[in-house]
Amino acid sequence: MTSQTAALERPRSETEILAGIRARAQEFQDLRHIPQDVVEDFKTLGVYRAFVPTRFGGDARSPAEFCRLIEEIATADASAGWVASFGVSATYLATLPKEVYAKIYGGNPDTVFAGAMFPPQPARLVAGGYEVSGQWPWGSGIMGADLAGVGIKVEDNDTKLPLIAIMPRAEVEVVDTWNTIGLRATGSHDIKVSNVVVPREMTFVRGAKPTMDDAIFRYPSMALASQVLAVVALGAARAALDFIHETGTRASVTGAPKPGARAYVQTEYAKARAQYLGAQALFYDTLDAAWDELAHADAVSRDTHVRLRLVASQAAREGAEAARRAFALGGSTAINHGHPLGRFMIDAASVAQHAFLSEGTLTAAGAAFFDEPTMPGYP
Repeated sequence: MTSQTAALERPRSETEILAGIRARAQEFQDLRHIPQDVVEDFKTLGVYRAFVPTRFGGDARSPAEFCRLIEEIATADASAGWVASFGVSATYLATLPKEVYAKIYGGNPDTVFAGAMFPPQPARLVAGGYEVSGQWPWGSGIMGADLAGVGIKVEDNDTKLPLIAIMPRAEVEVVDTWNTIGLRATGSHDIKVSNVVVPREMTFVRGAKPTMDDAIFRYPSMALASQVLAVVALGAARAALDFIHETGTRASVTGAPKPGARAYVQTEYAKARAQYLGAQALFYDTLDAAWDELAHADAVSRDTHVRLRLVASQAAREGAEAARRAFALGGSTAINHGHPLGRFMIDAASVAQHAFLSEGTLTAAGAAFFDEPTMPGYP
């Protein structure tokens, strides 16, 4: 065996995988999705098995552990972090019958699920289950998925929450609709389904009580869904700040002081770094506190639940603002097409505009603190 062959066969480390993602960011932008070999790298990192119980071959990691992994990936490339964040799907699917969950993840704990759930489309009750047809937007990560889920409305679902129908990825058509400036490489195309019959046991109600009582399945699901997205903004902010720090230590070709020697750069960089570090610390401290609470209780307290949602919204907002400050420090060259600081800023801002993290979620948190009515997803 040659040394080159041995190197190819040796599993790559996390450091090597992240460096490869960072180096290929422009390739991802051009493709508008994360390629399959990178999805395989995510499996090596344990992204998809992170929340799967050990009895099914998973790693049973905590929310904070998973979010730290996603932040690392997002620092290398925000779109890659966004796609990897859907490793959280192993918790969504915990509302399936136990035997179905066991079949999916016991057969492959690295199963990749992607879904486009809104708006729910009408489905017909037929022999064998539900006949599903329709087209759904925002199918993030569908290009590398094994299973696809879509939101449906059916007569025998008496809840106000959407029913999600799961089918093999081969049963769906991906309609090329994703052409954005932010999170461009997430491949969030439309998902189209034509007359696919989905067995009832392959459906679940998003937000319903899980069929298993592992701690991760008792953790508030909508809070976790918002958190895994919010850390993508923190990752993009960190990438922007790292870029400013690296370039700020380089001597100017004109003989002017290094950027990092200029007082205004020092001040603004410190403000942005403090903004990022403060949001990051509050975020992980809150997640860890909730996880500790679940070690001694069946559910987190109402106050903890509200704070879990609040810190996700705050992390997204502060990450976006820190990335914007870094962009401003980049000067006139940062406005060039393809400049990394522009991508970091727009990606972070795009995260903060997601429905789970937008301005309305802060209103909901405030309402909860005053015991006023809140939007779905808040206690």
